[in-house]
Amino acid sequence: MLICLLPVIAYLLGAVPFGLLLARIFAGADLRRLGSGNIGATNVRRVAGNRLGLAVLLLDAGKGALPALAAAALVDPAGAPGAAYTGLVALCAFAGHLFPVYLKFRTGGKGVATAAGAFLVLAPAALGLSLLVFVLMVCLTDRVSVGSLAAAGFLPLAVHLTGRPLALALCAGVAGALIVWRHKSNIRRLFNGREPRAGL
Repeated sequence: MLICLLPVIAYLLGAVPFGLLLARIFAGADLRRLGSGNIGATNVRRVAGNRLGLAVLLLDAGKGALPALAAAALVDPAGAPGAAYTGLVALCAFAGHLFPVYLKFRTGGKGVATAAGAFLVLAPAALGLSLLVFVLMVCLTDRVSVGSLAAAGFLPLAVHLTGRPLALALCAGVAGALIVWRHKSNIRRLFNGREPRAGL
């Protein structure tokens, strides 16, 4: 029964808008009307400061990590069926962050931290490689969006190169494609030269 319910639980957990809640409680700010309008950690950092941004980053990552841990405890994640199930649960948490039911499926985040939390559990070596790509691109461009796009695009290949099952690499591909899609406004600003710098 829990195996059947876990994807739903993962979605409902992933849909909790921690960025929106914490910014409203501790900074009196509505993220949807400030900064980039996004409810993720980067906009929280921009609007409410580094500490609150870090807290949201960790909470959003936890939304991906906890369901993935629960799924891995229920099935063998090394085999193809287990990898497909754990990947599905991770994608449900990720989808909750992108399309939160509590916000009428709108104004969700971009999913980078939630995907990172899930793959920290399911493919830690692959996530480590993707994080290196993220850090390198942010350092080169001073733009978090560029790092996020590069890491999202590289993650499926990293999962494959580190020997994880094909099903998990496909799940990483779906997550990466959705992250790129959710960054479409950032991509337009990058081409127009109007994407804000991280200020590192």
